[in-house]
Amino acid sequence: MSDAERFSYKPSLSEEACRWLYSLLLVVLIPLVYFQLAAKSKKEKSAHKSRFLERIGFVPRSNEKSGYLFHCVSVGEVVAASCLIKRIMALNPSTAITITTTTATGSARVKAIFGDSVQHFYLPFDLPFSMNRLLRRVQPKAVFITEVELWPNLIHACWKKHIPSIVINARMTERSAKRYNKISKLFMPMLSKVSHVCAQGQRDYNNYKLLGINEDKLTLTNNIKFDQAASVQDTGQNTQPGFLGLSSTARPIFVAGSTHEGEETVVIETLIALLNDDSLSFTASTSPLVIIVPRHPERFAHVEKILEGTPLRFIKSSDAISVADDTNIVLLNEMGKLNSAYSVATYAFVGGSIANKGGHNALEPAAFSLPIMMGPNRYNNPVICEHLSECGALSIVTNAADMTACLKHWIQNSSAAVKAGSAGKEVLQQNSGAIDVTLKCISKYVTI
Repeated sequence: MSDAERFSYKPSLSEEACRWLYSLLLVVLIPLVYFQLAAKSKKEKSAHKSRFLERIGFVPRSNEKSGYLFHCVSVGEVVAASCLIKRIMALNPSTAITITTTTATGSARVKAIFGDSVQHFYLPFDLPFSMNRLLRRVQPKAVFITEVELWPNLIHACWKKHIPSIVINARMTERSAKRYNKISKLFMPMLSKVSHVCAQGQRDYNNYKLLGINEDKLTLTNNIKFDQAASVQDTGQNTQPGFLGLSSTARPIFVAGSTHEGEETVVIETLIALLNDDSLSFTASTSPLVIIVPRHPERFAHVEKILEGTPLRFIKSSDAISVADDTNIVLLNEMGKLNSAYSVATYAFVGGSIANKGGHNALEPAAFSLPIMMGPNRYNNPVICEHLSECGALSIVTNAADMTACLKHWIQNSSAAVKAGSAGKEVLQQNSGAIDVTLKCISKYVTI
């Protein structure tokens, strides 16, 4: 479907009825959704309360029109989109960039990466009047949706105003495809109004194709996260040499990144098993140090209570400038410092993978040439995990016994650990280039 055909498309009465029924349902659900968001933590509650008007479309006016609007749900999407945004800013420094997020942690990440060089606010609830008001105030020349969030009224409002809407680094799992099929009367018309979908993997490409999107507006770009991770060390992004004084330590450092409920317990049980293994013969200065990085800040206090119930000595990163030899665990209770922890690590576990959350970004530790462990749930980034697993960079663990065995092998065979880490870094370098392909797709609709 050409742009002319797409913008001249006339919605049927049944399609319009479905969209308005969806909008009415959303009005009913909004109070529940809002209070769930606001109740996550005191910090998030304050953020959501003070900026509630943004949720209903009263967003700041853009100082400069005809810029780009990026929607990034939370931290992961902000980080993934950051390289593309920076490339666009480098190509055209005068272009205004607006970034919306759904969560306060995503908002904080926008601020940490871009400072005041972009405009940020929360994405309004997906109601016709709020999305129309959003587009009137920002007046973007294109809207980019990162990864997964397809909102019918946002896309409809873009279509009505002849604003290209492009899904970048698009994900579509089998589970999501089945769910969208169940609401096909709402989803299929929405998909016809999307300008282009840049799929991050073959699975995602195939699932969008099965859902009925025209092939002329579907491109397999591969995953932008390869480019983002490759840039971490090149630019020094989020790295702090000597993080907590650990850059020159002789201790093996195991970082458990982006952990969820239950995974911290597995990591703690693993450390206790290693410390009690007589065959490893650790001294105070050579015993493993674990850095636990919970995915969500509202869980920091919960994980601290878990640690208080163990015989292990732990500290919180927010209270420390260095780590004593008798410290067993560092609880990294500050946002935006995961890569700083990876920069001093010896081994890594990527969370959300023993917990059934689909697994988080394994390319972040791969960028630091770390051997990686993940659990069995890796459906968020299957292509990435498949590449890393095939080359020996990623080991699969399901419980504390598996994790203990894997770490023990690496501790006793340092060359095997180094080989696995190097293989992961090589995969990352070989698969970069998604940003260039994505920019080529974007250039079909707007001039960068």
